[in-house]
Amino acid sequence: MAAQIERPQYFHFKNGSKNQLPFSQSEYDARLGGLRAIMSERNLDAVLLTSMHNVAYYSGFLYCSFGRPYACVVTHDRAVTISANIDGGQPGRQSAHENLTYTDWQRDNYWRAVKSVFGGSRSIGFEGDHLTLIQRDKLAEFLGVIQTADIAPATMSQRMRKSNAELELIREGARIADVGGEAIKSAISQNTREIDIAMAGRNAMEIEIARSHPNSEIRDNWVWFQSGINTDGAHNPVTTRKLQRGDILSLNAFPMISGYYTALELTLFLGEPDETSLKIWQANVEAHELGISHIRPGKTCAQICQHINAFFEEKNLLQYRTFGYGHSFGLLSHYYGREAGLELREDIDTVLEPGMVISMEPMLTIPQGQSGAGGYREHDILIITKEGAQNITRFPYGPEHNIIEG
Repeated sequence: MAAQIERPQYFHFKNGSKNQLPFSQSEYDARLGGLRAIMSERNLDAVLLTSMHNVAYYSGFLYCSFGRPYACVVTHDRAVTISANIDGGQPGRQSAHENLTYTDWQRDNYWRAVKSVFGGSRSIGFEGDHLTLIQRDKLAEFLGVIQTADIAPATMSQRMRKSNAELELIREGARIADVGGEAIKSAISQNTREIDIAMAGRNAMEIEIARSHPNSEIRDNWVWFQSGINTDGAHNPVTTRKLQRGDILSLNAFPMISGYYTALELTLFLGEPDETSLKIWQANVEAHELGISHIRPGKTCAQICQHINAFFEEKNLLQYRTFGYGHSFGLLSHYYGREAGLELREDIDTVLEPGMVISMEPMLTIPQGQSGAGGYREHDILIITKEGAQNITRFPYGPEHNIIEG
């Protein structure tokens, strides 16, 4: 009779040496130091980080959940990423800290692995905007904690203030977004499909990332290139629609270097726009430049929003505004999180500080059937400095540069 295989609930799987991470070990140690200061302020023994952005921020490991839970468990003297056995040794190679692998031989082995790191912790912080009700019940079932606290806002506040190393990577992302923009602009011509133009931009960015950041994980780079009515939303998917002369176009290039998001977003026209379209476009460019002039330390997000609102109201265009005027950058994307505390909206009172990074991106959507129909958006990335703000987007915007005759 064959010997029965012992099936562990969790184990350490060390398979190869550590990868070169996007940041130094001292950078990750400093981030943990900031988190542990939050823990001390809240009298917490440990923290359970479950979101993609926080796990990656504090450890360097950007997971792919595919329906499985992941974590970075932080105590006052230990940091451990928790990963599924399906990933093999990659999480351990990609983490700045210890990694523990759980198996699926038995339900809830994830929580058994988490408990093994928490030990006797009785007060635990968690991400209230990420942990589901089911998983929160599991936390209570397996850990039996006396006290819990939502640390999501505090970790977001920490992530909003970038280190010098982060700022350097974000500058690189802006440069590579410009590379994608050039490839997209060159591919624009009548009867070319949106998808073909989008692929040209994505390919150019990935080639440049592979060349200039050969040790990074190359994934999650994308382009949304929209035309005609498809420009009415900021996040509309790419289609197979063929471009026609007179179309309004929306160029959106998003390189991701090791999970760090940057963007280039612009309005273009294929052929000369009509008089109304040109007037709306120029107004949006003026709003964009007005917004940039107000981005500086000491200003609140709401104050900047109010200045642009007043401008659009004077132009009788405010009713066509579709969302806030800008947002933060860093470990975020359309499918794994955001830093909502640094968005240019009326309900955000965050005061801008040196080291923060924010976009200026006013957008107007004129409904189909009206003169000048389409979505207009200009977008630059700005790093807040002691003196004001540094615009790190180099690609030119506006009618003088982005009317395509092809």
